[in-house]
Amino acid sequence: MLLSSFYFIGLGHVHLFDWDEINFAESAREMIASGDYMKVQINYMPFWEKPPFFFWLQAASMHVFGVNEFAARFPNAVFGIIYLLSFYWIGRRHISAQFGLLWALLFFGTILPHLYFKSGIIDPVFNYFIFISVYFMMRALDKSGKSSDMLFAGIFSGLSVLTKGPVGFLLLGLTSFVFLALQGFKGFPSIKRILIFIAGLAGIVISWLSIEFYQNGTENMMRFLRYMIELFNSGVAGHEQPFYYHFIVVFLGCFPISVIGLPYLLRKGEESPMLFHRWMQVLFWVVMIVFSITTTKIVHYSSLSYTPLSFLGALFVYGLMNKKEVFKKYQMVLLVFLASLWSLIFIALPLIMCYRESIYYLINDPFAVASMKESSTWTGMESMIGVLFLSLVTYGLIQFWKKQYLNGVIGFVKATSIVLILVLFIYLPKIESFSQGPAIEFFKQYAEEDAYFETFAYKSYAKYFYARQKYGSNPQRTDINWLLKGDIDKPVYFVSKVTNNELEEFDDISFLGQKGGFRFYKRMPVAREDSTVVEE
Repeated sequence: MLLSSFYFIGLGHVHLFDWDEINFAESAREMIASGDYMKVQINYMPFWEKPPFFFWLQAASMHVFGVNEFAARFPNAVFGIIYLLSFYWIGRRHISAQFGLLWALLFFGTILPHLYFKSGIIDPVFNYFIFISVYFMMRALDKSGKSSDMLFAGIFSGLSVLTKGPVGFLLLGLTSFVFLALQGFKGFPSIKRILIFIAGLAGIVISWLSIEFYQNGTENMMRFLRYMIELFNSGVAGHEQPFYYHFIVVFLGCFPISVIGLPYLLRKGEESPMLFHRWMQVLFWVVMIVFSITTTKIVHYSSLSYTPLSFLGALFVYGLMNKKEVFKKYQMVLLVFLASLWSLIFIALPLIMCYRESIYYLINDPFAVASMKESSTWTGMESMIGVLFLSLVTYGLIQFWKKQYLNGVIGFVKATSIVLILVLFIYLPKIESFSQGPAIEFFKQYAEEDAYFETFAYKSYAKYFYARQKYGSNPQRTDINWLLKGDIDKPVYFVSKVTNNELEEFDDISFLGQKGGFRFYKRMPVAREDSTVVEE
C-alpha cells in the first residue's frame, strides 16, 4: 500500500494532455453538465468511439474532487492499487507469497506501467478487466476449475467490452483459442460452461446495449463498429507505424521487465500451476501480434502486454532466487544498455533545452521552433535527475550481478518511483508549457465568458474541457463556416498555430496576440461589435 500511494502523487500537477486525456475527461465532464450518464458526448454531440464505463468512473471522481486533472486521473491511480494487490493475491494463491511480492514490485518498478497509472486514459482499466477475465478462464479450463470461474471470466470480459469495446472479448477469445490449440484442445470447455460464460458476458453487455438502443437506436452502435474496423484496416492520420513498432515500444519502455522476462517469452522455464506461464506467454504474443497487424499504432495499444511480461519477469527472478535459473550475460548487457539510454535521455533533455537556440536550424517546423522559444527556464541542473536514475539503477544492476536479486529489484523500484515523480514535477511542467500550455491557458482565461471556442486548422479537445463549453449552446457552434462567417450570437475565440495565418484574411476577426507556437483571435457578433481593445 505504501508503494501504491506513489501513484497519487502529482496527479493534478500538469494539465491533461491532448488528445486522449482531455478527450476522455471532457466526456466525463459533459455527462455531469448534461445530466446524461448513458450517452458519451464530445461538444455535447454523440461520441461513438468509446463505451461509457471509464467515463462513469471519471464522472464519479469529478463529483468528489471537482472537474480537474486530479479527478480525471484518479480512477487509474486507484486501479494501480488494484493491480498490485491482485498480483500479490494471485501470486501467493498459486505459487508463493514471495512470488506475489516479486510480481507486484517488478510491475511497479517498470517505467511505462508506472506512468500509465498517473494518466487519464482508458487502457489501465480496460487491460485489468481483460487480464482478470483471462485469469478466470485459465482457472475454468484447469481440471479443477469451477463453473463460477467461467461465469467470472464472462463478467470481466463484459466489463472490458463496456470499457473500450469488442476488442476486449476478442483478446480473451484469441488467447483462449491459441492456448487450447497449443494443448491439442485438451480441456476444451463443455457446452454448459460455454453457456455460463456467455451468460456472464451477455449480462453486462446487453444491459448497456439495451439502454443504448432505447435512447439512440442502432446509429451510434453501427458507427462504433465501423470505427473499430477502420482502426484495424486503415491508419489514423499520424499513427501509421511499421510492423515492429510495438516491439520497440515495449522493449525500450518496459525497462527492466522487457529484459528480465525475455528468457520466458518462448521457452517453458519454471513450471507453474495451471500452466500459468503458458497462458501469460500466449497473452503477450496475442497482444503484440494483433496490434502489430493493426494499421493504427499508438503507444498504449500494446499496454496489455505489460501484465504478462511482468509475470514472466517475476517468474524468472523467482527461479534465480531459488537457484533454478541462471542470469545470462546478454541480459546484463541489455539492462546496462537500457539503463544508459534512459539515463542519457533524462540527462540530455535539460541540456538540449538550455542551448536550444543552437539547434533551431535543424528543426524544419516553425511551430516547434516558436513553441520551444516559449519554454520555461531550464538551468541544466535538471540533469541531476538523470544522474540519480543512473545511480539507483546501477545499484540494482550490481545487486543482480552479486546474485542479490530481491535487492536488485528494489533498486529498480526506487529508480522508477523516485525519478518519475521528479520528472513529473520538474520536467513535465516545462515541456507542457510550450507544447500545449499557451493554448490551454488562453482557454482557461476566457472560460467564464459566454462564448464559443474553436481551434482552427488543427485538432484539439482542450477547447471543450478548459473553456468549460456550456450545455445547451446553439447547435450551429459545430459548424466552422458559421463561426467564421455566419451571424453568430456571441463572441467566438479562435486558436491557430503559427504555421497557419488564414484567419487574418477575415476583416471581422481580430488578432489578439501570439504566445509560443499559437495565435489567438476573436470574432464579435455584429450587434455587439465595438472598438474595445483586448489585452494581448
